[in-house]
Amino acid sequence: MELSDLKVFQAIAEETSISGAAKRLDYVQSNVTTRLRKLEEELGVLLFHRSVKGIAITEKGEQFRQYADTILKMAEEAITVMQDEEMPSGTLRIGVVETVTCGNFMNLISSYQTLYEQVALRIETGNPFELMEKVKNYELEAAFVTGDLTSINFTFDYVQTDEMVLLSKTEMDVPSLSEQKWALSPKGCPFRRKLEQWFQEDAIVLNDFMEISSLETILSSVKEGIAVTILPKSVLTGSYEDLHVTAIPEQYRTIETGLIRRKEKYASQAYKAFAELVKEQGL
Repeated sequence: MELSDLKVFQAIAEETSISGAAKRLDYVQSNVTTRLRKLEEELGVLLFHRSVKGIAITEKGEQFRQYADTILKMAEEAITVMQDEEMPSGTLRIGVVETVTCGNFMNLISSYQTLYEQVALRIETGNPFELMEKVKNYELEAAFVTGDLTSINFTFDYVQTDEMVLLSKTEMDVPSLSEQKWALSPKGCPFRRKLEQWFQEDAIVLNDFMEISSLETILSSVKEGIAVTILPKSVLTGSYEDLHVTAIPEQYRTIETGLIRRKEKYASQAYKAFAELVKEQGL
């Protein structure tokens, strides 16, 4: 079994088509078919069901796919390790939750690019769950995520604690929290989870809210007096620094933001330099 065979298998699985895999790999279709048959014979199992409608991966194929993906990612990482220069260079992919970008983050990025011009920095936003999955799957070298970080199995290169607060255009009437209209991120967001835990504990009904994926849109709706929200105090910058702040119960008041990466993953010189700068400058 060769790496090229695994790449053919992976392409077929992702394209769900032998012709699509051949086009993607720039191979003759008959070559792809021959390689797949050879791989199935070597493994002694059927990896794909064939029919007039196309192909579908088998249960054994799904199991093998996990190993194939891991092997190919490790092979790519081995090449990266061997080619890594002492001076930071290459591509560095970092994930970030939107709330992190409100503080010192952009100054941090500017400093990094000035110091290490040979690094092509790629920044991807998302919610904590999405970013953690991408770090696990080698799609990101590291990510800034928020939430209860004690329960996740990653290496932490930086952690900071933020204060959670309620934000509104004018002073809030705390006894009437259930009558407020809320602007909240989709379910699974750690900030929304804090509010839901608090309300459930105090028997407060959360029945009037808008789900908004964009941090900027949430803050804009608060600034215009359309809704109120719960967010880290660090978002109060620029045009939003005059929003009214209301404290929440102490047991829900703090949240962690951490820079995470896979425990077993090699850290490139580009990433090591980035992590050091984060420690020096903070978020």
